[in-house]
Amino acid sequence: MTLTHAKPCAHARAAGLDPTHMPRHVAIIMDGNGRWAKARTWDRTRGHQQGAEVVRTITTESVKLGIDRLTLYAFSSENWIRPQHEIDYLMSLLDKFLIGELPTLMDNDVRLEAIGSLHRLPANVRATLDRTITATAGNRSMVLSLALSYGGRDELTDACRAIAAEVAAGRIAPNEITQETIQAYLYAPRAEDVDLVIRTAGEQRMSNFLPWQATYAEYVSVEPLWPDFGVTAYHAALQEYQARERRFGGV
Repeated sequence: MTLTHAKPCAHARAAGLDPTHMPRHVAIIMDGNGRWAKARTWDRTRGHQQGAEVVRTITTESVKLGIDRLTLYAFSSENWIRPQHEIDYLMSLLDKFLIGELPTLMDNDVRLEAIGSLHRLPANVRATLDRTITATAGNRSMVLSLALSYGGRDELTDACRAIAAEVAAGRIAPNEITQETIQAYLYAPRAEDVDLVIRTAGEQRMSNFLPWQATYAEYVSVEPLWPDFGVTAYHAALQEYQARERRFGGV
């Protein structure tokens, strides 16, 4: 992708990156908050709090680099089985983040979106999320997509159910179902495929994250725990992405 704005081009070059070869869509599995806190003999909630600070850093850096969409795995559908006190803290932290970061989103021209089973979020958090999404709807520099109560299999199951309902109603014939049909029923149907998936804390799993969208993504595992993941480590992951040859099944 060739960037059209001189500022992101200059910033990317200063970071040792090729501005004409930046990923359009970066997705990050933010792992290691609990281990970061445990290593300091603190409660896990301290790790989540520090992790929220890193979200701001990586979001603003992504805008400067000219990335179009940043998707962050903030809370998985499996995370609902965690201890209730931790879930309550995470939901409270999310609510405060959405309120506190609105000025940052506006200052950086970032549009907020969310994907997942959002109906499972507490009513007050869902209301705050909706208000923030509405407030940022006109922003154009980048989309920040939060995967909340998200599971990749859930997303594909929901899409299949919706398409089956359309078939049952006679609005779609089975032989008319294409990849584009499935894309149209995903949580973010207009989002482009993921180019790069980064997972922190040295982990190697995809953990049910964007199985449809990340089919051809480059995967980079980095050693820092998420609370320690900064701009330098982010640039290094992007440099590794740029060093790879993406063939998409070709030769």
